[in-house]
Amino acid sequence: MTRNINKVLIANRGEIAVRIIRTLKDMKIKSVAIFSDVDRDSLHTKMADESICVGPRNVNDSYLNKMQIINAAIVTGADAIHPGFGFLSENPSFAKMCEIYNIKLIGPSSKVMELMGNKDASKKIMKSKGIPVVPGSDGIIENIDLAKKLASDIGYPVIIKAKSGGGGKGMRVVRSEDELEVSVKSAQKEAENAFADRDVYMEKYIESPRHIEVQIIADEFGNVIHLGARDCSMQMNHQKIIEEAPAKYIDKETLDRLYEMSVDVVNEIGYTNAGTIEYLVSSDNQLYFMEMNTRIQVEHPVTEMTTGIDIVREQINIAAQNKLSYGQEDILITGHSIECRINAYDSENNFLPSVGKIEGLNIPGGYGVRVDSAIYQGYEVLPFYDSMLAKIVTFGKNRDEAISIMLRALSELAIDGIKTNIEFNKNIIGGNDFLSGNFSTSYLEDMLKASIDKKS
Repeated sequence: MTRNINKVLIANRGEIAVRIIRTLKDMKIKSVAIFSDVDRDSLHTKMADESICVGPRNVNDSYLNKMQIINAAIVTGADAIHPGFGFLSENPSFAKMCEIYNIKLIGPSSKVMELMGNKDASKKIMKSKGIPVVPGSDGIIENIDLAKKLASDIGYPVIIKAKSGGGGKGMRVVRSEDELEVSVKSAQKEAENAFADRDVYMEKYIESPRHIEVQIIADEFGNVIHLGARDCSMQMNHQKIIEEAPAKYIDKETLDRLYEMSVDVVNEIGYTNAGTIEYLVSSDNQLYFMEMNTRIQVEHPVTEMTTGIDIVREQINIAAQNKLSYGQEDILITGHSIECRINAYDSENNFLPSVGKIEGLNIPGGYGVRVDSAIYQGYEVLPFYDSMLAKIVTFGKNRDEAISIMLRALSELAIDGIKTNIEFNKNIIGGNDFLSGNFSTSYLEDMLKASIDKKS
């Protein structure tokens, strides 16, 4: 029996809110946008059927204000809430509140979200399935003394990660005991500001791996499929910069193993809706489970481009208790897709944030180009939120064509009035190492360090 979903509140902002609203319009479902008092002129508030203020600019008082968002859903008569990514998208207590107030959260149950958000529990599940995991703490770091002992036991370098993390926030690489205490405290503070959860945990830091993730979709009737893998290795400060699908530089045998493991685990835990299981693949082809993201990913468009499947639409259909309309054998992955994140920062000046009014704007188009964004000419880029302005996504019959189209799209893109990383992305995409696939998660940081050393 299906569940009626006639109106959806989007508990987010920016490009992901706009992207969700577009699919809701395609499905003839009403949308409700939330906004902070400084965000009332944002594009998502103009595109939604309704919009409602949930508090002041501080995220803890607005976009992380659980009760205020629940109240907004009740007042507007929303049947469901789509959390997008970041903010409350992986917050089990918010998911539980939705269940209590009989508002469908478009995502997994609070129980499953809490299970996979518990790094110790999720690792135990993976171990029970024979899946290697990165060595680390059993749960959160309780105090610095225990953190020092653990780091000594597993060996430096280690990485501190936010329990409710995402987008590289609340993460610090620590290479010696002298750095540990400061790194833990700064990660905790950043995590609290971003996710209203200061808990962090520790893992062994695997040097120079590839970051590969498997996109899965599961309905509420036990049907599970995967939509292939993405390569998200091009990162800076643990923040993904460029993503692509399929994962071209991982052999078929390894990918098939990742697919089998991912589907098996999803079946084991009774996961429903869209989710992503992330792995590290070391230079000697060793696999390590990292984490499961119980939400839609920033980089989901590259999977949509190569499969022809609207993942947000599938999320909504699953939340409405519809069965998947296809099996694994129906999923055909064709061509190649690349996504570049365009951020408001000065890539020529230590990546300092850039804020201000967008005075001029030209959005690229043409064959093979998709742009997900919430900016417009005259839009004010604020200092209170994430710096991502747009995602430029290209598709070609193969990787070389997708790269050529991306270079053309980046050349057409113009954002005047603020500093951006457009040229930085062009230099990476057009570089020999990217063209040949010769990179890992540490590539950009190694490149920038070498550049600084050369100048000094």
